[in-house]
Amino acid sequence: MRVVFMGTPDFAAASLKKLIENKYDIAGVYTQPDRPKGRGMALCACPVKALALEHGLPVFQPEDLRNSEAMETLRALRPDVIVAVAYGKLLPEEMLALPPMGCINVHGSLLPKYRGSAPIQWAVLNGDAKTGVSTMYLDRRMDAGDIIFTQETEIGEYETSGELFDRLMEMGAELLVKTLAAMEAGTAPRTPQREDEASYTKMLDKSLCPIDWKGTPREIIKWICGLQPWPVATTDIDGVNCRVFAAEYTDRRTTAAPGTVLSAGNEGIEFACGGGQSVRITQLQAPNKKRMPAADYLRGHPIQVKHHG
Repeated sequence: MRVVFMGTPDFAAASLKKLIENKYDIAGVYTQPDRPKGRGMALCACPVKALALEHGLPVFQPEDLRNSEAMETLRALRPDVIVAVAYGKLLPEEMLALPPMGCINVHGSLLPKYRGSAPIQWAVLNGDAKTGVSTMYLDRRMDAGDIIFTQETEIGEYETSGELFDRLMEMGAELLVKTLAAMEAGTAPRTPQREDEASYTKMLDKSLCPIDWKGTPREIIKWICGLQPWPVATTDIDGVNCRVFAAEYTDRRTTAAPGTVLSAGNEGIEFACGGGQSVRITQLQAPNKKRMPAADYLRGHPIQVKHHG
């Protein structure tokens, strides 16, 4: 089975690594062109490219998949199957039709839920109890092809998107190997997705950062967990806009307005939120400072708290 692998970030690199470990015949690796990164804006190789070069695999980085040269290059590789994992480009129909065993994808959700970008983060942001990974056949619509396998997992109450990402990255790599083995054996199932159950996610951006204290304690904690490692939740603390990395539930009932600071001490900074309840921030980062326990921040920035019921 000759495989052409297409992927770019670390989520994809885990799948490529698993294919290498399982000694698949990898005819070529496609990644996005190198992009400028960091303060010096130097061109940087993505995780997939770095891994491919480390193992002596041929790397291709076309800007455009729709020209005849890109198609001829791919045709010359004679893939039996194309594996695309977080590649970042949609494959034109001519490419989708090329490999005799089809084109498959690993996606970080239980499809048809959360098609699109950032499915892992939105599962946390929305407070879902479980999520998972899916393998599917690619078609011309984004994340809408027939499902091959899914595997689900529970989301921890305080699990961040970054932690869940790392778990699903490994689960996805394992599921890919299982999928390819089933395809080779001719036993891979093919289940059409239910369009009436499909949902779509949007990309994350910094407009999502401010915490809405009118939410319930769980909504707020899931928001804080879901926005890590990027773009990170923020809130105004005594006139200072801080990034918020961790918070916990309390058993306080209050009549104070959401966003009011109720207490500030060794346990952290407690804010009133929706439903007459409260949430305590336990870890934060002030501008130009390092991430620290909220109690440490308060030693240099004491907050005068008015008594609230």
